[in-house]
Amino acid sequence: MMIRSLHLETPVGLMTVTASDNAIIGLRFGMELPEGSHLCPEAEATPLLRETARQLREYFDGRRRTFTLPLAPEGSAFQKRVWTALCTIPYGETRTYKQIAEQIGHNLAFRAVGMANNRNPIAILIPCHRVIGHNGAMTGYAAGIGIKEQLLNLEKKQ
Repeated sequence: MMIRSLHLETPVGLMTVTASDNAIIGLRFGMELPEGSHLCPEAEATPLLRETARQLREYFDGRRRTFTLPLAPEGSAFQKRVWTALCTIPYGETRTYKQIAEQIGHNLAFRAVGMANNRNPIAILIPCHRVIGHNGAMTGYAAGIGIKEQLLNLEKKQ
């Protein structure tokens, strides 16, 4: 299986999308390539990478609220349950770590939900930016609180 990556310029900075033959396996901020990944220029990218770039551009332009891409994040069973729950948070809305813990049936596991959020390998497409602290506070985000706020503000404008 060939793993390919594509760099994308976005309003929140450079991002790297990574895909297997069948699914998106990573979307990260910055230029770092996953080990074993081959960087493709967009003109030579796979149809899946090009479609991901198109959908992300539409999202940042305010013309897309949901993504229709196959995702295959790697993680533990608990992390995958959290990431699945994150995908149920509607565009423009937020949830707390506690609400996500309750949604997956682990009422007191809000700290573990936070750690799973932190390990989300597919930013934006798995919308971990939509999770906030119990008092509405902006809490940690791998790319920084400023980018988290930009993403939430983008979604609130629409």
